[in-house]
Amino acid sequence: MSEAVQILLWPFLASLVITGIHAYLGLHIVERGVIFVDISLAQVAALGATVGFLCKCGLHGEGAYAFSLAFTLLGAALFTLSRDKKSNIPQEAFIGIVYAVSAAAAILIMDRLPEGGEHIKHILVGNLLAVTPYDVGKMAVLYAVIGVLHWLWRRPFMLISTDHDEAVRRGLRVRGWDFLFYATLGVVVTASVPVAGVLLVFSYLVVPAVAAMLYTHRVGHRLAFGWTLGVAASALGMAASYKYDAPTGAAIICVFGALLALLVLARPLLVKS
Repeated sequence: MSEAVQILLWPFLASLVITGIHAYLGLHIVERGVIFVDISLAQVAALGATVGFLCKCGLHGEGAYAFSLAFTLLGAALFTLSRDKKSNIPQEAFIGIVYAVSAAAAILIMDRLPEGGEHIKHILVGNLLAVTPYDVGKMAVLYAVIGVLHWLWRRPFMLISTDHDEAVRRGLRVRGWDFLFYATLGVVVTASVPVAGVLLVFSYLVVPAVAAMLYTHRVGHRLAFGWTLGVAASALGMAASYKYDAPTGAAIICVFGALLALLVLARPLLVKS
C-alpha cells in the first residue's frame, strides 16, 4: 500500500460519509433560502465545543460533544421561532446574527485559554487527516439513522422546503417540522465540525446543492449530481493537498469553488434556455 493511500484512505472515506448526508440536506437548505443556516449552526456547535473545552471536557470527548449538541439544539429552536412569514425581518438576518455572536464568543473564550489560536484554526478547517476508522464508523451509523428519519419524514420536509404556504394550507404543524429539520441538521453538523471544520461543512452542504440546481430540477438527479461533485472535490482536494503539502480542508474548499465556477461558466453551453 503506497504512502498516499495509507495517509488518505480514512480521510477520503470520511469525506464520502460526509458528502452522502450533507449533499441531501443542502438541497433543503437552498430550497428554503436559508443558505447560511448551516454555517451558523456549525459555528454554534463549535461554540459549544469551546465551552466544553473551557469546562475541562477536552475538544473531542463525549463531554465536548454533549455541549456542542446542546448548543446546536438551542440554535435549532431559535431558527424555528425566527421563521415567520408575517414578519418583515428576513430569517437570514437572525441566522447571521447568531453566527456573528457565536464566532465572537468563541474567540473571546479561546483568547483566554492556552493554544487558543490553534483551536480557532481547527474550528474553521478541521483536521481530516487525523480521522480514525472509529470516527468514520460512528459518523456513518449516525448519518444513516438521520437519513432513515428523513426518508420517513420526506413528504412534510420536502413540501415545507419547496412550498411553505401550501404546507400551511394543508394544516401541517410547520414549526414542529421545522424544529425536527433543524435539530437533525444540527446533529449532523455537530458530528461533522470536529472532523471537517465550519468552512468545509458549509462547502459540503451548499456547493453540491447549488451546482446541481444549475443543471436539473428533479430531486433524484440533483442528489446524484451533488454526490458526484462532492466525491470529485474530495478526491481532487486531497490529491492536491498531498502533492503540495497543503492543509486538506482548505484544499477541498478551494476545489469546490473552482469546480462550481467551471460549472457556472459551462452552463450556457450545456443547458438550453
